[in-house]
Amino acid sequence: MYHLIGVQTPAKATEWPEGRAAGAWEERCMRVLIVEDNAGIAANLYDFLESHGHAVESVSDGLTGLGAATTGDFDAIVLDIRLPRLSGLEVCRRLRKEHHCETPVLMLTAMDSLDDKLEGFAAGADDYLVKPFAMREVEARLNAVVSRRSGRTIRRMLEAGDLRYDPETVAVTFCGQPVKLPPKCVKLLAALLESPGRVFSHTELERIGWGASETSAETVRTHMSILRRALTVEGRECPIQTVHGIGYRVRAALV
Repeated sequence: MYHLIGVQTPAKATEWPEGRAAGAWEERCMRVLIVEDNAGIAANLYDFLESHGHAVESVSDGLTGLGAATTGDFDAIVLDIRLPRLSGLEVCRRLRKEHHCETPVLMLTAMDSLDDKLEGFAAGADDYLVKPFAMREVEARLNAVVSRRSGRTIRRMLEAGDLRYDPETVAVTFCGQPVKLPPKCVKLLAALLESPGRVFSHTELERIGWGASETSAETVRTHMSILRRALTVEGRECPIQTVHGIGYRVRAALV
């Protein structure tokens, strides 16, 4: 069934998509930046993509989007044309000409004339999608533009001791056994494994897990508790260590 903007409520970010399990995704895991000022559309995109195993960050204006795109490490950008502070077309132009950023851009717009599409492509967009759209089509188009740009570059396995995370399949294993985790926990774990031994503060983890969305330290603690419980094996220390009053890290002994 297709998810259409304004028609259906997407799956909650903490639920696994129907008929799928962790590590069983058909497409590659992507890190996606959404630049969209319509809160409803942004939320639908965020929830759908995240529930399908992708790491998502969302901002609501062009200037913030330009900053995030040039400083973050994203596989693709979903960019609305009509944005406050800086238009999507101008964001795309600056990314390509001033910052030499080659991250694939999927442009969203309510305008569907040929001239509008040509203007988007001239600005440097890789693909163009007219509103309203199906969520599955957004994901399919993102996979296509990322594949065309990158030639399907395989990301390295992240590991510390017996804890492993494969970004390509979104599979987590510990002591050789598969570990099922909600998408938010996978995102937090990936960040910790990217810099093993480093202590991540609650504020940093809020930003990694929820982007610009409002959340709380308690939400982070809840998700980290879920993560630690899932990685608890009899006779073994949990690989994720709580640094009281500061945050969390992968245990230094594993590095």
